[in-house]
Amino acid sequence: MGDSAWAVRVPASSANIGAGFDVLGVALTLYAEVGPGAPPVDARATDEHHPADIAFRALGGIGPLWVRSSIPIARGLGFSGSVRVGGAAAAVVQRDGLDSLADEAARRDVLAITAGLERHADNVAASIYGGVVVAADDTVTRVPLAFDPAVVVWVPDATTTSTDHSRSRLPDTVERASAVFNLGRVATFVAACAAGDRAALRLATEDRLHQPTRLAQVPGSAAALDAALDAGAWAAWLSGSGPTIAAWCEPARADEIAASLPAGGHVKLLRIDHEGVVVSGVAAADRPVSRGN
Repeated sequence: MGDSAWAVRVPASSANIGAGFDVLGVALTLYAEVGPGAPPVDARATDEHHPADIAFRALGGIGPLWVRSSIPIARGLGFSGSVRVGGAAAAVVQRDGLDSLADEAARRDVLAITAGLERHADNVAASIYGGVVVAADDTVTRVPLAFDPAVVVWVPDATTTSTDHSRSRLPDTVERASAVFNLGRVATFVAACAAGDRAALRLATEDRLHQPTRLAQVPGSAAALDAALDAGAWAAWLSGSGPTIAAWCEPARADEIAASLPAGGHVKLLRIDHEGVVVSGVAAADRPVSRGN
């Protein structure tokens, strides 16, 4: 398929969701776009080191590629996973046509490439499929939701996190009691989502595998998590490897909870994206004008 006025739109993600380390993810209404050809005026062309470009070439993409994104980098909102999904999906659309992402086999191809590059699947699975997902190896299952919460995201202004560095601080083994603790919370989370049991979500997002270690390194994020819960959020967790905090709440209370969060960060009021990666048009007016000599 030739390059034309199209791109793929990919939602950000909040992964782990407390106890679901490398297993649970949720797609958010914050987006990156990736497309072939000359970049729109507000986008940047990729090079061979960009994660979107690497995924694009891995699935046979040809020619130049561009990215524009409103997802903060190195903040725990899945930037690298989202743009990798965008690059891989753009290669599929370029090869197979505008309707190709509706095919489950195509989405599995995107998942296989991007999960391999990320070395875990929870964030890319959410960006591919939308909603709340459970990722287990190459199997992704959508979690049924009996509610549609607001997602309050607190992003520290001066702190970033390297996922690789953050992971290096986690122990290689865990005690059986901690494993059982987290298994119970993950099962409770899935059941609570399906049943609409908002009261169970706070317990369901408790964790012993990664959050205590990571939150000790970012006290501002720990304070934001506690503040969101104290203000009435259903649940709050360290998003991805942090330092961002994400919280679910009643939509009517989102502004109130946002106002309770500490200084030193900014707040995004989001919802759950239920579509995942899709093809989106790029207006011709956004394209740079080519002028002859």
